[in-house]
Amino acid sequence: MDRAVATVLEQLAAARGVSLSELSRLIGRNVAYLQQFVRRGTPRRLDERDRATLARFFGVAESVLGGAAPEQEVAVPYLSLAASAGRGAVAGPETVLRTVAFTARMLRDEGIDLGAASMIDAVGDSMLPTIRAGDRLLVDRSDRRVAATGIYVVRRDEDLLVKRVRADRSGLTLLSDNPDYPPIACAPDEATVIGRVKLLLRAP
Repeated sequence: MDRAVATVLEQLAAARGVSLSELSRLIGRNVAYLQQFVRRGTPRRLDERDRATLARFFGVAESVLGGAAPEQEVAVPYLSLAASAGRGAVAGPETVLRTVAFTARMLRDEGIDLGAASMIDAVGDSMLPTIRAGDRLLVDRSDRRVAATGIYVVRRDEDLLVKRVRADRSGLTLLSDNPDYPPIACAPDEATVIGRVKLLLRAP
């Protein structure tokens, strides 16, 4: 048994002015149930449903009573920009429309820098079938290294594009998955990689 949980339960009950017997009835158990848990260590852990009921009653997180700690959430800014999977979308000001919550664990699993993530929409059809118009792109602005397998958001003049990228001494070549769109050759000072698309969320 987790002795710390038993101690916390006793302290919460005392502060609230309720007995362990009353709490046992609250969770639908026999009156000695929580006394046995606290005094004898039986059961070794609180049942998930019992723990949830007690946590709601005391107004505490379930982790206080032995549950898993809540996952850290990261508020990712959803920007008013759109990256064109086409011939180009004019890049306007970066206004945050809202934020979208992701767990920190999910972002880390995708290799995303928690402080450099942002979300934008895709427009156009040049990246079909990989990216469709209306898909949401989670972009890691800290990852600008060009890799053959990556998809990137690129600023070219006044346009914002989402493309595959090939880099060489002559500059960048922007590549589309849709064969109807030819490669776009860019001089070194003509295009800038903004970040790598790490996660694609399909349009509903």
